[in-house]
Amino acid sequence: MKITVGITIDAPPDVTWRAVEPIEHHVHWMAEAETIRFTGTRTRGVGTTFDCVTKVGPIRMTDRMTITEWEPGRMMGIEHTGVVTGRGRFTLRRRRGRRTRFTWKERLTFPWWMGGAVGAFAAKPVLRAIWRRNLRRLKAIVEAA
Repeated sequence: MKITVGITIDAPPDVTWRAVEPIEHHVHWMAEAETIRFTGTRTRGVGTTFDCVTKVGPIRMTDRMTITEWEPGRMMGIEHTGVVTGRGRFTLRRRRGRRTRFTWKERLTFPWWMGGAVGAFAAKPVLRAIWRRNLRRLKAIVEAA
């Protein structure tokens, strides 16, 4: 399953990055992320590993992630290696008027016991709606700073 959502934030990329860069703060703007616990010594950059307890409706799971790409002010990439596997990326692009286009792309695979491709098909509109709401929350946080 592939999902892409985006939003334009009325702040430049370096200001937007300050809200996105601290991974432990993602729980403030990601509704489905309940807790984040680092599993290694790193908390920033490529190689950072963490577990995120994620809850969508009645389904709660631990999403294990590794940062695979890290370009401050521009991009953060992750690999999901928990129950749901795949890759994701946040990209920040400068827009006219000191604004940022923030794009969130994910390519995820559900295990057979979550319905595999059929479960992913059913989950896609739900996840897209949650992630759009998450981006509105991120926008509000960045613009209030």
